[in-house]
Amino acid sequence: MKKDILKKEDIILLVDEFYQRIRKDDLLSPVFTFHVKDNAQHLKLMYDFWENVIFYSGNYAGNPMSAHIKVHSETPLQIQHFVRWNMLFNETVDALFTGKNAELVKQKANSISAIIQLKIIKG
Repeated sequence: MKKDILKKEDIILLVDEFYQRIRKDDLLSPVFTFHVKDNAQHLKLMYDFWENVIFYSGNYAGNPMSAHIKVHSETPLQIQHFVRWNMLFNETVDALFTGKNAELVKQKANSISAIIQLKIIKG
């Protein structure tokens, strides 16, 4: 039986599974492989990011917008990248979790994705 996202270990499971799916995806894998040089460092950053999004931990210090602007300047992102990212993220959450925080993390992910799309693609 699936449970909700309740602690950092749940975030780690979610992020690890999500990035395994990205690494196998024909559309997203080349972007992540090119831009993520230190996978362990990137995963740690993502653990902190999502823990802060869900639990307001204060552990994240970064700027997702500037990071994605840099990626876009080197590897132009298209709407289909965001559509696939959202699909994989939502599928990963649904495969592992159910509950209020699971729904919240999907809502937040989709909102963040929409904002980044608006800023870098539609400029």
